[in-house]
Amino acid sequence: MAERRRPCLIENGRLFSAVDGASDIAAVAFAGEIVATGADAVAWASGRNDVQRIDARGMTVMPGLIDAHCHISFDEPSSNDELFFHRREGLAAIVAAYNVRKVLRSGVTTLFDADTIYNVSLDLRDAIEGGVTEGPRMLCGGNALFTSVGGTAGLLVPDEGAVGYLKVTRTRDEIVTEIRQQAKRGVDWIKIHVTGLIPRQRAAGEIQVWNREELELAARTAHELGLPIVGHCRNASSTRDAARAGFDMILHATNMDDEALTAVCETRVPIVPTLTFQAVLADHGDKVGASAFLQDLFAKEIADSSRQLKAAHDAGVPLLCGTESGFSITPYGEWHWRELQVFVDDIGMTPTEALQCATRKAAQVLGMSEIGTVEPGKRADLIVVDGDMTQDVTLLGRPGGVRHVFKDGLSIDIETPMPERSPMPSWRVSTYSTMIATRQAVLGRREEDR
Repeated sequence: MAERRRPCLIENGRLFSAVDGASDIAAVAFAGEIVATGADAVAWASGRNDVQRIDARGMTVMPGLIDAHCHISFDEPSSNDELFFHRREGLAAIVAAYNVRKVLRSGVTTLFDADTIYNVSLDLRDAIEGGVTEGPRMLCGGNALFTSVGGTAGLLVPDEGAVGYLKVTRTRDEIVTEIRQQAKRGVDWIKIHVTGLIPRQRAAGEIQVWNREELELAARTAHELGLPIVGHCRNASSTRDAARAGFDMILHATNMDDEALTAVCETRVPIVPTLTFQAVLADHGDKVGASAFLQDLFAKEIADSSRQLKAAHDAGVPLLCGTESGFSITPYGEWHWRELQVFVDDIGMTPTEALQCATRKAAQVLGMSEIGTVEPGKRADLIVVDGDMTQDVTLLGRPGGVRHVFKDGLSIDIETPMPERSPMPSWRVSTYSTMIATRQAVLGRREEDR
């Protein structure tokens, strides 16, 4: 451990500090904190024999990534049925401690986990802070607050009580009580599932299942307890009302209309579009069993939403990078860079603007002033990436692209393979088949042809 936390000087790399869009060939010196950059860093290390020296020629040195939408307690389910009914709290915590190391190794040194099954994420956060296990810095919500109308899990959402990552609140008193109880359990954020899906739904996207007065009550209660509040909003009215109700951050904000866009621009509420799930499914769904219909639907959602998100960005609304990592489509450690590509290719940002969204801006919105930039006095959360990230953000996704990861000045072992996992009984959903075994389906003929 002492060897891994030696004072370090990284030389000859392209330093992207994320303070602004500038980058240049410059050194950085650090221990637990950033000590100096440029010539001052070289001078600090001069004559010392206890300093580890890394030649980063041809590489980019930058702040560690901040994934502002990750689900570390889920363990990559392929359905809500699996997530809700095939998880056990103790095992989920142990598995999460394994998975979170994958996230750290990918270059994510901080993550925001908006909701959790049981209290797994809260306990994992505390275990990481206590040095019990290795992982990124974590900020966490508790169970997402739902109404009995439901959410993205449809009819799996009960009329009352808790299941999976959610807690149903049926009355205004229950909203207040649940937020207060989550504050007692030590959450960092309160999450509201503002939209959801219902049978025979006629509207595109999701429907709003909280009204404006309920949202204002939730925001006021959270703020009275010193907690920020975030909303899952996947239609226009929910984004508009969450912004007007005083929410501190919005996840998705897809399908915005002009009124919703005006609301977010006037309030400057930060948005985490989280289009990585859609992008991976649209690009690769055919290889993992997704339908062509879903691929086309999600590609269209990215195209349609990107226009409004670009307008919000141009108006000064902070956009943060989140990936929805934790599902079968977005496994841990694999796609934490993909949102950067969405920001560049679809929303129209420059690579340096996208990188700031995944570093400095995310740190500011999440209230973590000690990280997010490479400046003296900041925590030494750094990654070294092969190539020039200020020109090509996809370098992070190439095999071996991340060359070094440091968290708090500690060098993270990204070379030693992690132990392989074996299947765990009843942990995954086991389906009988992917289609109905009619005689026509299995024999290729109709009954009357026999």
